[in-house]
Amino acid sequence: MNPPRLLHVLRTEQLSQHMRRIILGGPALAGFPAASEGAHIKLLLARPGQQVPVLPTLGPDGPVWPPPDVRPIARTYTVSTYDPRAGELGVDFVLHGDDGPASHWAARAQAGDAIGVAGPGGPPRFVPGAACYLLFGDPSALAALASVLAKLPANARGHALIEVADSAHIVDIARPQGVTLHWLIRGARLAGASTLLLDATRRLRWPASVSVTLAGESSQVVALRDYLLHERQVPADAMYAVPYWKDRHTEEAYHSERHKIMDGFETQPITTA
Repeated sequence: MNPPRLLHVLRTEQLSQHMRRIILGGPALAGFPAASEGAHIKLLLARPGQQVPVLPTLGPDGPVWPPPDVRPIARTYTVSTYDPRAGELGVDFVLHGDDGPASHWAARAQAGDAIGVAGPGGPPRFVPGAACYLLFGDPSALAALASVLAKLPANARGHALIEVADSAHIVDIARPQGVTLHWLIRGARLAGASTLLLDATRRLRWPASVSVTLAGESSQVVALRDYLLHERQVPADAMYAVPYWKDRHTEEAYHSERHKIMDGFETQPITTA
């Protein structure tokens, strides 16, 4: 286990009206695992009044956190790009105003700004050799879905369904020609109450051997996983299903519930043989 890394902003790239990629780097990035695109990381943000986050140290039993009044604000994100030769780590942020510390930070990030990064980690995100690949998500899952699509063989077939609030969230995603990309526009409906992904999934046809990559808003992930598992008999070990966030909840408020959901899934690691 490596201690959290203190990195700095190298530059920013605007991917869409609501999506910004922050490119991070610095000496501490050395040794970051290759091929980490799509893996989970923990971002450690400075608290108000701090210029640099106070990072935890690594003790014999795991991380040792600073006192609550100075410890960094932690948020879970996904590696979007990683170039070990250039020493550049890219993280994509959905910009949704100042109602979240990560969005607030990303909207104002300038070259030289400091941030902590812990990880990467997480289970494999797809089953190699499947007859059909099914990917589901929302803007929070774009990096994970794009990383899977980039790693699929050229002859892969399947569907990628992504729900967004409006067309301003739509971005170009490279994918095999046989994977159909569906953008679902939610409009004014709340993400936690939307059934667009589930309704669209019910209309799909696919062969028995599938690999599922499912991530995004909690209520939708739970509903889709239950449908795939119980009504379409997709094996649990063929699914990467992770709730990234919950509508109208902060990460702190959702933390315990998220762990209960993941414990209830009782998924086995996706087979990579």
